[in-house]
Amino acid sequence: MATSRGVDVSAYQSPQNWADHKKDGVSFAFAKASEGAHTHDTRFATHITAIKAAGLVPGAYHFAWPNQNPATEAANYIAAVHPYAGKGFTHWLDLERYEDGRNYTGRSAAQINAYTTAWLAAVRKAFPGQRVGVYTSGDDLAKGHVPAGVPLWYPAYPGASCDTYAEAEKRPQPRPSGRTPMFWQFAGSPLDRSVCYLSAAELRTWAAGDAPKEDDPMPLPLYVNLGVAEPFTLAPGQDWDAIEFTTEWTDEPGHHATGGSVFARGPARFVGQLSLVVEGLPPGRELQMRQSEVDASGKEYVQDHPIFELVGTGGSTFGGMPVVNRLAKDRQMRIRIKAFEDTPVKIVSAVLKVMTWKES
Repeated sequence: MATSRGVDVSAYQSPQNWADHKKDGVSFAFAKASEGAHTHDTRFATHITAIKAAGLVPGAYHFAWPNQNPATEAANYIAAVHPYAGKGFTHWLDLERYEDGRNYTGRSAAQINAYTTAWLAAVRKAFPGQRVGVYTSGDDLAKGHVPAGVPLWYPAYPGASCDTYAEAEKRPQPRPSGRTPMFWQFAGSPLDRSVCYLSAAELRTWAAGDAPKEDDPMPLPLYVNLGVAEPFTLAPGQDWDAIEFTTEWTDEPGHHATGGSVFARGPARFVGQLSLVVEGLPPGRELQMRQSEVDASGKEYVQDHPIFELVGTGGSTFGGMPVVNRLAKDRQMRIRIKAFEDTPVKIVSAVLKVMTWKES
């Protein structure tokens, strides 16, 4: 099987001699760009500029905090890499748990999968035609944290028996949880090293994808951040109820009417997250949430989207759902919720953060 060789770097590594790496057969290199909602890697600009200058297949990665908002994290990454991305650039979500679990705390497997899906969608929208994949562990794959059909970069270290490119290339291609990684990171010392299961020429062709011409405009997303000014109550037996967003912190696309429930109007694409704080939901009981499309008049619901469930924990319950969709012309989007209790359920807080791309 044809393979190619590569390395990845971050602020922990000093500037590299890429000519020496190329003599070792290296044809791709990825650099850490960002982490969480606000952090940028301090050496990203130095590393990625040198990687591109050396003529290697370039890429960047974002270290994920799935217990934070995927739209905010994607925006952080997009801002960091936008000056460097273009045709042939690859993008990676580094999905791995800290040893103490602080970046996974409070999230179920389904919620981590939803975070991953939302982050990938946002980055694909920001960089159309460019490749977007996930770096993740066998444990994350086994737990279903990564959606199907995503390019995978997989870390697993056999140790001293496989600490050179030549030794890694002789090994069978890994198959964690039945998945087929495109990249295998086989060693982490003295530098993270990987092999790709494409030749250097095939990898360059794959990375080029179907990206637009370099002079094509690359639209940036418009930010929406809405909430509710006061708690509200779902009465016993109340049918699906649209959340009326009475607080508007930001509405760059201008889709939200003051105090209204519509947050997006077609034609448009969007990706984000709804976060709720609920009181009065008994342990084990469910509150359901869904996106619902209405016509241009706002009077008729024309399409309901899949239901997400928030399970009560007693006292205050925290949770939410990813908000990802595409709206056709003359369609508008609301979020509706429903409880199934004999007693009132209070929505203490509802915060919506969305990135929107207008379409023509």
